[in-house]
Amino acid sequence: MKAVRIHEDGGPEVLRYEDVDDPVPADGEALVELRAASINHLDVWIRKGLPSVPKPRILGADGAGVIAGTGERVVINPAIVQDGRMRIIGENSDGTYAELIAVPREFVHPIPDELAFEEAAAFPLTFETAYRMLVTRGGLQAGEWVLVWGIGGGVATAALALAKALGANVVVTSSSDDKLARAKELGADAGLNHVTDDVVAAVKEITGGGAHVVVDDVGEATWKRTLDAARPEGRIVVCGATTGPNPPAALHRVWWKQLSILGSTMGSPDDFRAVYDLVVSGKARPVVDRVFPLGEAAAAHERLESGEQLGKVVLRIPR
Repeated sequence: MKAVRIHEDGGPEVLRYEDVDDPVPADGEALVELRAASINHLDVWIRKGLPSVPKPRILGADGAGVIAGTGERVVINPAIVQDGRMRIIGENSDGTYAELIAVPREFVHPIPDELAFEEAAAFPLTFETAYRMLVTRGGLQAGEWVLVWGIGGGVATAALALAKALGANVVVTSSSDDKLARAKELGADAGLNHVTDDVVAAVKEITGGGAHVVVDDVGEATWKRTLDAARPEGRIVVCGATTGPNPPAALHRVWWKQLSILGSTMGSPDDFRAVYDLVVSGKARPVVDRVFPLGEAAAAHERLESGEQLGKVVLRIPR
């Protein structure tokens, strides 16, 4: 089969489109003929160099296709939980940048005909992550206000889609006015330019006192404003820190406002089932930014790293 692998650490140029052996499914596994795979920042981090990931490695956590021999249209849950341990496809095993993959059968789920493979591949990892942040950890309720920093990335756009599907109100930020306009088309109740706008004052005015839940995976660049923009007894949920993990703690803000700061990583099978139900029912839909052929994975990685995307960058895999 054809696949995209890395043999060394580096930039997009280390992605090799090449022939590799077909996977042989073990007992209890399904062989999936992949039609689409989406790109996550996890793939970029692995490509740049995670010592725990052996090489060569086929990248890619998210994928959709058909079960070989049956033609059943399916999507893969990338967080494989077995014997109390989680492994992520593409990090702990070969991934979805390939024509074929063998996956434990219970982590393969049917998708309706009206859900395109590219859309199906665009939701699993980021929607699972965002749902756990918002609901499992953040306790989001209908009618509450959510602040999402940096609309455009996969988790941020997933948080917008899920929060709206669950009846919440959403304020998003970006440094791009074009992205803010697009986010409003996707359902955002308000959009703020975090470079030119006073985000804290605007959020307090829009929400009547501050956000109930703040989704922050930015870290140092946003942390002070996150603490200030949350309402008293608000919940701040963190799943990353792309600008640095050690901002000033400002503990006086935490205790005075009685804030809850919650960490969140990936998701459980229950989190996946919840987002799966929302997506296949049409209540929440992933946003596809751009689609590239599998052989142009390097260009797709360049698109993601440029920061210009809004939604998911997807690879189309030929039959």
